[in-house]
This record gives sequence, structure tokens and C-alpha cells, in this order.
Amino acid sequence: MSPRPFVAIAAGAALVAALAAPAVADTAPDPITVPAVDGLDDDFMLGVDVSSALSLEESGVVFRGDDGAPADLFEVLADHGVSDVRIRVWNDPFDVAGNGYGGGNVDVDRALEIGQRADAAGLGVVVDFHYSDFWADPGKQHAPKAWAGYTVSETASAVHDFTADALTRFVAAGIDVTMVQVGNETNNGVAGVSGWDDMAEVFQAGSAAVRESAPDALVALHFTNPETAGRYGAAAAALDARGVDYDVFASSYYPYWHGSLENLTTVLSRVADTYDKKVAVVETSWVHTLDDADGHENTITEASEATAFPISAQGQATAFREVVQAVANVGDAGIGVFSWEPAWLPVGTPDELESNKQKWEQYGSGWAASYAAEYDPDDAGRWYGGSAVDNEALFSADGTPLSSLRVFEYVRTGATGPVVVTEIQRVSLTVNEGDKVSLPSHLRVTYSDGTVAEEAVSWDAPGSYPLGAHTVDGTTEAGHTVTATVTVRERSYLPGGGFEGDGAGLWSLAGTGGSIGWQADAVEGENALHVWNDADFAGSASQTVSGLEPGRYAASATSQGAIAEADAVTLTVTATPTHLPPQASDRARAAQTRAADAPLEFDGWRAYATAQTPAVQVKKGADVTVEISWNLTAESWGTIDDVRLIRVG
Repeated sequence: MSPRPFVAIAAGAALVAALAAPAVADTAPDPITVPAVDGLDDDFMLGVDVSSALSLEESGVVFRGDDGAPADLFEVLADHGVSDVRIRVWNDPFDVAGNGYGGGNVDVDRALEIGQRADAAGLGVVVDFHYSDFWADPGKQHAPKAWAGYTVSETASAVHDFTADALTRFVAAGIDVTMVQVGNETNNGVAGVSGWDDMAEVFQAGSAAVRESAPDALVALHFTNPETAGRYGAAAAALDARGVDYDVFASSYYPYWHGSLENLTTVLSRVADTYDKKVAVVETSWVHTLDDADGHENTITEASEATAFPISAQGQATAFREVVQAVANVGDAGIGVFSWEPAWLPVGTPDELESNKQKWEQYGSGWAASYAAEYDPDDAGRWYGGSAVDNEALFSADGTPLSSLRVFEYVRTGATGPVVVTEIQRVSLTVNEGDKVSLPSHLRVTYSDGTVAEEAVSWDAPGSYPLGAHTVDGTTEAGHTVTATVTVRERSYLPGGGFEGDGAGLWSLAGTGGSIGWQADAVEGENALHVWNDADFAGSASQTVSGLEPGRYAASATSQGAIAEADAVTLTVTATPTHLPPQASDRARAAQTRAADAPLEFDGWRAYATAQTPAVQVKKGADVTVEISWNLTAESWGTIDDVRLIRVG
């Protein structure tokens, strides 16, 4: 994961159904309720990634035990049932002046220090080689500075030597290396290399180094987006066809984005059964609050983004337990689950922002420092700052463990706490201007023991709502205070703009690289237009509307993804006259055709941006076509969603 917060620009179809989203409800006192996972092997890894730990401590963060007294982080983790610590390793996360890029500034030296402290606390160590100088994920797999310009064979050789040298140092230090990741979230590349033939050469080189230097460690390859149909099966088949030697097919799984747990079990089981591989989830997390604790916006900021589990410590425990169950359901091949950066705490409060910024820059305790701009100008160079996941920590802001940290112990033993409310359904509606607003008469109330009740609710609601966002208060029959958010937008005259249901069939696709269907990164609903290809590609998606009232109309769309600076995806609205006689010349038709366009932005994964075209004049009887066209280089990718045609003025 690369923990940059995304800019979410609200969008919606004609009517978005009520979303079941947890309100911040009563927090369950200790002990929380966690049913034991039946049949969990003693060697099942229950781990954490705390790669930012050294930078946090250097910034003055103090970790504490349950009694509130200062304590060593790694001993606290061990005391709460954690078995292994995962450590990311970057090649050279520093500029020429020695300024760290951030995210813990974790090069081999600092990874060794973390590993020694984990080993001293009796914890196993998982080494996560990014083969990059900073964050590697599906959106970016930059080669290290020192490897710039290398051929594939030279890169593979460098990967082998770097891996072997680092692991030799780990083993010499007496660290118990239980597993080694050859790459991080390598969906689209590794070490600056893309394409399965070339990636396989790099993977094989890294694997060989692990076998030589840490022969007792498992070799893991790491991918993400299990929700994408066929992705994991295709990856495992590609690796098998090229004879890549590895033990563990590792996955990220964040419930906000990555589909159902049932699907996770299914796709991992297919890999395990077909290719005789072990499987694990090496990154997962959940929020305990929506509040920000350090003045740097978090990745998850809205209840509508976190609907799978309650937003509470109990919700965190339930989420982790359910991911463990999903991996355990694979059978003996399921070997572990890791919580991602559950100790990435604020270095100061939001009202200390200027001081916080100094610490993030000096110690690398934020997700990125400004110094990283030289290496990653498009992402870190724009969004550098503090912790984007402090609301997903398993510790309170003062360093004291939350009750959810006990989940590592409780998934083995089980625990039953008092029955309290952990989730009350929150309602969010997006409607077009003039549409009737109908708020639900009953809401779901979920309790810590997993039971769910339907409670009647009365709303303090006016009869109509003007354009804009409105908060409506309500009270359930049991006296719980609830809220509904009603967003009223201009009416859209494009019936298939959300790509949902029958609306998907209203679009005409041309060229290559475009597909319409289920996408985890859809702005709303389930479907979106997705663009990607492994070779240079160009194409379009268009929809035509007839019978509009005369007036001025503009088109808008929301996009996210990553494309090259010279590439383009363009949104165009065109009004074509239909009243001219058949014998009218092309020149006459062109003279009365009106068109306007706007470029769509692709600033990174889930960095949503909305673009709108200038308005065009639509005369009586004219046809209006909204088109999304692209001309992109290989491996560019993105989604376009919530395409709208609105009347202006």
C-alpha cells in the first residue's frame, strides 16, 4: 500500500440507494467480542507491518503498554499475540544530501535495526523488498536510482545481488527471517520492469537469492486487487508457465476496495489448489474513527468509504478476524494475515501542524517528505505529509493499545465482551434536482455479538431540498441519534452515465483498451469504464441522446489512474443538427455542429478528479453525443465514472 490520501470529489447517479455505513457508536469496553477461528494452526502468522517505527520514535512518539506506562513497541506487540513483523526495504530512500524520502526512511540498515528489535521480542521477521527507492504499488514500480537505464538482465542481476547481500546481513545478525517478499504489489511491474517474461526473470533472480542466503525462509510474490475477475488466476498461470520458483502467493486485502471476503477465499483457493502454493494476506487494516489526529488528511475520511465493518475498535477486531477466517478457509495452504502499519501514530496534534511538518521532514515519520519529489514527482512530490492512516492504528494517539490490538490473541482463544451497539446504519442519498427524497423508515442496528435489529426511525426532514449537501437528523425508537446526508445535484440527461445495469449497454466502444464492467475503483456503484492495455492503445466510448430541450449543455466525468504526461483521455460533448434536409452539404452540417472538450485527469490511484467541458448550444431536434476518447501508451490505466450531461443556466 502507498498511504497517500486521495481527493474524493463527490459524484452520484440519478439516485444512489441508501448506503449501509457505520455511524460512530458506543465503543465496546474490554474485552471486545471476537469468536475464535476454528482450526487455526499454531504456526499461522498473525503479523504486523511497523516499518515506520524508528522514524516515529525519533519524532517523539511514545508507545505504551495496557497500563499506560511507556513500553517497547515490539514487546507490546508480542504481549498481544503478534507472531511476526513485516519490514519494507527500499534501496536508497535518500537524496544526495542525505535527506530521507519519508515513510520511515527504511533502507537495509534501518530494516536491520527493526528486525533485531523484533527478534529480541521473540517475533519472526518478514522482509518486504520493494526494489525501489520509495513506495512500490500497482500504480508505480520505479527502478532504484542506481539501476536507472539497466537492461532487464542487468536489473535481474542487481535484484539478486541486492537481495542476497541484505539477507546475508539479516542472517548474520541472528534474525529469524520467516518469509521474504520478492517485490511489493507487483500487479504491473517490479523494479521498473514490466511484462510477464521480463518480470519473471526478475522474480526468479530474487527467489534464487533467498534460497541461497536465507534457505529457511519462504519466498513470497505479492499482488493486489483480488476483486478483479481473473487477475490472480492469470498471474499464477503466468508465473507457472515461466517456471518461477516461489512458495507463497501473497495478497493485499483492504475491505474498502477489494471485494468480498468470500471472493478472497475463492481466488486464493484456486491458486493454492491449482499450483500447490501457500497463500497469505500480507496487508490489511480497518478504521476505528473518521477523525484525523495529525493535520494530514487520512486515506479513509467518509463513512460511505467504510461500510463493511463498524468504525470502532470492535470493528477493527471484527475486520481482522474475518480476514483471518477467510485465509484459514483456504485450508492448510492459508498461512497468515498481517495488519498494515497499525502503529503509525501522529507525531503531534492537528493544532501543532507546523511542528508536525518539521518532524515529518526531518525524521521521515510522514508517508512522504518533500525530498521524495526528486524521485517520485507525480505522487510524493505533490502529496507529501504525515500519516494518512492514523485512524487505522490499533493504538490510541497517545500510544496506548486499543482493545482491538488484542485480536491477535483472541482469534486463537476467543473473547466475549458486553453486548453493545457497534454500528447504526447511516443513510446517504444523492438525487437529481426535483427528485423525490425518500428516507428509510427503519435502520439496521448491529451489536458487538453480531446480532442485527431493525429499528424504526423518525426524521427531522423538510419537504424539499435545494441544490447542495444537507444533513438530516433522526432518532431511532431506542433513542439512538442518527443522521442522513442528502446531496441534491443538477439533473443529468445522460441515462447511462454511471455504467450501471442497462445503462452500460447504451455506450458504444471502439478501438482497443476500453471495457465497461465491475471496478473496485468506481466512484459510485459497481461499474465504470476502465482503460488499460499492455501495448499502446487508442479508442473511445460514446453515447448519443436525442430529444433534448434547446439550451446550453455541458458534460462532466470523474477519473482516476495513471497515464504518461504526453498521453491524453478527452471528454467531448457534441451537438449535431438533425433538422437539415438530406441534401444539405457536409460543410453546412459542420457549420451548425457545436462541440467542446476537456482533458480528464489521472493523478494516481483513487486520486479522483472531476472535469467539465465548456457548454455547447443545443438547438431543437439536435442529437447530443458524449464521448470519452483515449490515446495511451502501454500499461497506462484508469477508470472513468459518473459521466453526466447537465443543462447550464
